[in-house]
Amino acid sequence: MPQTDTVTSTPTLEALFNHVTIRNFTKEDISPSVITTLLNAARRSPTSSNMQAYSLVVVRDQEKKAKLAELAGDQRHVAECPVFIAVCADVYRLKKAAEMHGKTLAQNTENTMIATIDAALVGMSLSTAAESIGLGAVMIGSMRNDPELAGKLLGLPKGVYVVYGLCLGWPDEDLRPAQKPRLPEELVIHYEHYSTEDPTPLLKQHDADLAIHYNKLGRNLHQSAWTGVMADKFSTPKRPWLRAVLEKMGFSFE
Repeated sequence: MPQTDTVTSTPTLEALFNHVTIRNFTKEDISPSVITTLLNAARRSPTSSNMQAYSLVVVRDQEKKAKLAELAGDQRHVAECPVFIAVCADVYRLKKAAEMHGKTLAQNTENTMIATIDAALVGMSLSTAAESIGLGAVMIGSMRNDPELAGKLLGLPKGVYVVYGLCLGWPDEDLRPAQKPRLPEELVIHYEHYSTEDPTPLLKQHDADLAIHYNKLGRNLHQSAWTGVMADKFSTPKRPWLRAVLEKMGFSFE
C-alpha cells in the first residue's frame, strides 16, 4: 500500500474518534449473527505468545443480567442492555494444555498479567467493532466487586475471572451524551523519551475544561474536576482484598 501524508477516514477511526460511553439503549435486540461476527472479529486481537488467555461469556438471560447488575452496584444498564459480555482472563485452558503433556502450568504474576492484558485487548477490540456498526457500549469494571460471585453466576472454572463486563445495545440517540474532554495530548503522548516537565499547568487547564463539561450537564463539581476527583477517589486503596480473592480463584502473583 503506498504511503501518504494524510489518513483517509475509516469506520474504525470514526468509531474511535467519536467514542462516548453509552448507558441508554433502545429496546431493539441485537441478532445472534451480529454478536457472533463481532466476537470473532475481536478474537483476532493480539495475544501474547499466542496464549489466547481470555474467554468471552455472552449473557442474554434477563434474570442473570439483573443479578449481575446488582453485583455491579445496581447499574441499571447491565440489566437493560440486550447483550452483556463478561470479558474474562483465562488460564484454565493453559493448565489443561500443560496437563495434556504431563506438565504443570508454572503460574506467576507474569501469566496473570498476560491473561488480564489479553482480556483487556479483546474486550477493547469488541467494543470498537461494535461501535463501528453503530452499537453503543459501556465497560463495567465493578464486575470485580465480587469476583467469586460473578464467577459463580457465570459458571467460571478455577483459573478464570471477569476482568470487566461490556454492555452492548443500540444507542438511544435522544440520550446520547456529549463527548467528555480527554487529558491534553501533551501529557499522554511522548516522543523518544518521557517528558518530566511539570504537568501542573496542563492539569489545571484540564480541570477547567472538564468543569465546563460537567456544568453543562448540571453537575456542579468543584473546579478541580479531574485532579480533585482523582485525589479523592484514589487516595485510599481500591479493592485491597482483590489479590487474595484472585489467588483463591486460581491466579498467582508470585
